[in-house]
Amino acid sequence: MYEACYEQEMTGTQTLPFALPGWIACAPFEEYLGMRIEAAAGGKATLTMPFRVKHAQGKGLMHGGAVTALADTAVAMAVKSLLPEGTHFVTTEFCLTFHAPVLGGPVRAEAETSWRDERNLDGTAVVYAADGTKVATFVAKFRVKRG
Repeated sequence: MYEACYEQEMTGTQTLPFALPGWIACAPFEEYLGMRIEAAAGGKATLTMPFRVKHAQGKGLMHGGAVTALADTAVAMAVKSLLPEGTHFVTTEFCLTFHAPVLGGPVRAEAETSWRDERNLDGTAVVYAADGTKVATFVAKFRVKRG
């Protein structure tokens, strides 16, 4: 969907060269990695991602950055499921703990979030390998823009 704009430079001054098809939808980065939103409602979300060569590190395992991106995106979709469409929010902090390597795909992230106060949410995600092995645990904080 976004392939035509993958290589465009982002200068920070131009209008975005893409538009999301919906409030809960993958952006170009998530699409590039092959993420799919399986479910997102009520503060929970499940996303999947294949393990392709472009996701591998030098020894053939899934790159930690790919695992982290899936977990962060899963929690972000859980956050979106609680917010009115168009609300601006950001990840302010996260920690990912690896439990096992990913040798093959697809991988799945199961996420949930809850309100800490009127502008801040806490989220967690667990990432699983295709065989059900727990690969990583992700914990994050998100902040909603004022107004």
